[in-house]
Amino acid sequence: MNIKSYLIVLIVITFLVSCGDDVLPKPKAMLRLEYPESPLENLVTEKFEFEHNSQAIIKKNKNFSVTLDYPLMKGSIFITYKEVDNNLEELLADAQKLSYEHVVKADNITEQPFVNEKDGVYGMFYEVLGDAASQAQFYVTDSTQHFVTGSLYFRAKPNYDSIYPAAVYLQKDIRKIMESLRWRE
Repeated sequence: MNIKSYLIVLIVITFLVSCGDDVLPKPKAMLRLEYPESPLENLVTEKFEFEHNSQAIIKKNKNFSVTLDYPLMKGSIFITYKEVDNNLEELLADAQKLSYEHVVKADNITEQPFVNEKDGVYGMFYEVLGDAASQAQFYVTDSTQHFVTGSLYFRAKPNYDSIYPAAVYLQKDIRKIMESLRWRE
């Protein structure tokens, strides 16, 4: 075979090998995680009660504090109770300070006031956007005797894109806790 024959064979092989679909980059997508709606259960302590997601594992701690653990999502809602004893301003300042400690890593913190005049429950829900350690904080009080704070934390590096679906799901649970909370004394 001469050089022309090799060249023709090489060109034919090149065309045969190069035929096929064009390589395209993958489109941007987000992981789709869906969590099932869960029935609600009532949790009763000596000082307050509320409805919570039945998937949560309840751990009652000392001083009427409670932890709602969600093992599937590697997240927990920590709820702390304190009595109001002429220290409401201090309790409010501490709750707000705790929420805004995440401002260094947060992209935004949204405040959403909560008022339930019928049951005497008033408070604030803080939604934290970004790679902060906590994606939600809240407090509720009756302004005279009871003060409850809560925080959502995940047992994972705070990568907001990865934990976003679980954060939204648990933020709904926190809102349900706030809406259903009733004082016992």
